[in-house]
Amino acid sequence: MSFIKVIKKYALYIAFIQAWVATLGSLYFSEIKHLEPCVLCWYQRILMFPIAIILAVAIIRKDKNVAYYVLPLSILGALVAFYQYLLQMTPLSGVNPISCSSLEPCSAIQVLYLGFITIPFLSMSAFIIIGLIMLILVKYDPKK
Repeated sequence: MSFIKVIKKYALYIAFIQAWVATLGSLYFSEIKHLEPCVLCWYQRILMFPIAIILAVAIIRKDKNVAYYVLPLSILGALVAFYQYLLQMTPLSGVNPISCSSLEPCSAIQVLYLGFITIPFLSMSAFIIIGLIMLILVKYDPKK
């Protein structure tokens, strides 16, 4: 069985688990570790939290068309997370047009693993994984 076929077979479950890990991870950082989310973090949450619910409903209904609903959310989420990651890791923070709180600027690095993994990096990775899985569902649709 090819890798794509395996991914396609379990796509909804993999994306569902990824979305819930991201959702619970986000809540862990804010509610357990008491890290205050910035404006861009909230935008990412606004895009990730519905994905977890939408995928749960899709699994119950066995709806493979869910990719058309989840893909736009995952692309937008990845773009917001990438932008915040650039704010954190490059001089772009000096020209940030987004108005973030002075208490919690979007360029603040609250968590750093291995010298490059930050919370927006984790978020971006989750959105990209979910997006790729949704692309596999769309591209390898047997109805086409």
